[in-house]
Amino acid sequence: MIILTLAQITEKLGSTAAADFAELYEQFLPKVYRYISYRISDVPTAEDLTSSVFEKALSKFKTYSQQKAQFSTWIFTIARNTLIDHYRARGSRPTVTLEDPAALSVEDASPEDATVAADESRHLNACLAKLSPQEQEIISLKFGAEMTNRQIAATLALSESNVGVILYRSMRKLKDEFGGKANG
Repeated sequence: MIILTLAQITEKLGSTAAADFAELYEQFLPKVYRYISYRISDVPTAEDLTSSVFEKALSKFKTYSQQKAQFSTWIFTIARNTLIDHYRARGSRPTVTLEDPAALSVEDASPEDATVAADESRHLNACLAKLSPQEQEIISLKFGAEMTNRQIAATLALSESNVGVILYRSMRKLKDEFGGKANG
């Protein structure tokens, strides 16, 4: 993943805006990466797309206005559009994965526990793939990007209550589907 340096940011924006962007970059880089990695299971591709998001944000930062939207809404709109462009270019449909690349280390787990965890992860991914693209998107923003329902609503141009209802129903579907295999 390309990490932007303060010198690169300062060169592009000037010192005051660079300090502002650098602070937001540090705050949102992990969240944007988690959001993208929920949608892309390939780590190098997720890293490249995350870099692309921040390169786009850096190039357009002078046009960003806090009066129009919070930074989180703006950056996740860029991230969402970057993912859409990626899938258009590939000609495939996005799916959600809950595998957190940083949490995949199972050094402390027994082989049996690791196998059970891998099976559960595969089953959960299969259940997630059955959800609509909108449901997958909302789950990615909620749990990958750790956004509030209000932030998700602003990013997706939905009402906050609509986000809550979709999230509740999606989680219910996942629980029913995931529990159906575990109990059946």
